[in-house]
Amino acid sequence: MTELICCGAINWDINLFMERLPRTGEEVSVREVQRVSGGTAANVAVAAARILGRGRVSFIGALGGDDIAEKQIDILREEGVETSGVLEIENEESGQAYITIGSNGENEIHTYFGANLRLVHQRLYDPERLKLIHEAKVAVIMDPPLETAEKLAQICRESGKMVIWDPGVHSELGLKALTPTIRNVDYFVLNHLEFENLLGTSDPRRVGASLDAVKRGIKAIIKHGGEGCIVCDESAGATIHVDAVPLKKLGMEIVNTVGCGDAFIGAFAAAKVEGFDDITALRRGCAAGSFKATRKETRGGPTAQQLSEILRRWEEL
Repeated sequence: MTELICCGAINWDINLFMERLPRTGEEVSVREVQRVSGGTAANVAVAAARILGRGRVSFIGALGGDDIAEKQIDILREEGVETSGVLEIENEESGQAYITIGSNGENEIHTYFGANLRLVHQRLYDPERLKLIHEAKVAVIMDPPLETAEKLAQICRESGKMVIWDPGVHSELGLKALTPTIRNVDYFVLNHLEFENLLGTSDPRRVGASLDAVKRGIKAIIKHGGEGCIVCDESAGATIHVDAVPLKKLGMEIVNTVGCGDAFIGAFAAAKVEGFDDITALRRGCAAGSFKATRKETRGGPTAQQLSEILRRWEEL
């Protein structure tokens, strides 16, 4: 039975690896092209499924009526993700992302959302999706259309589910636009730059106070990439920093940072499904995100065994 649902984007990623990213108007040669499954919510679903095991994670999203959709469904199933919540939209292209990646892991992402935009909030009430929502303990909402995020958070809150929301690109819309969804969210997740764009600050105390004014008791998670993350719980007066894994000390090299945040959220959500406290869940999230940075593929999150191993090595430093 589903214990975790992940809702939002699924894309076919075309990764272009090069020595460095081009400046405006400059041509830079590509040394490798990689075509793989991606999309933030689908990435989170796979990251969590690798840790929790087969059949415990479901993905809710939309694909087009094309060959990409067939590949995406097959890949999700191979990873142990339940796919009955996926809409297939005829006469629409599946989402695609074109990602340029420099030798130091920096990247730029250009996304065609396609069928992802057709996951309208009314489709959450279809029997296939509503069943998964009611079964789950935890819901991760990434970047479906904003009205869909708002409705899903409301349904989950009314049925007592834990809700984790990373609005991603929607953060550009401003706090007022996000407020109806935030009121039904337990954990609100963005990276530090996105918080600055949304609230004018990434200072933990100010972030916590701003969000607590919208929804009492909400916890903000600020992602800081290679510096780890910070959780702000204004109602408890607590701000906690969790470091990233020191990869160099473990003899591990950063290869590609695309998808690290998704691996982080997937591992964090999986930990909450299994009942871990916030600090433990965040530490597991940081370990998963750091592990992913050492993998070329977008979905490079660890299995349960790999996560346990990197946590063990980290603790021994």
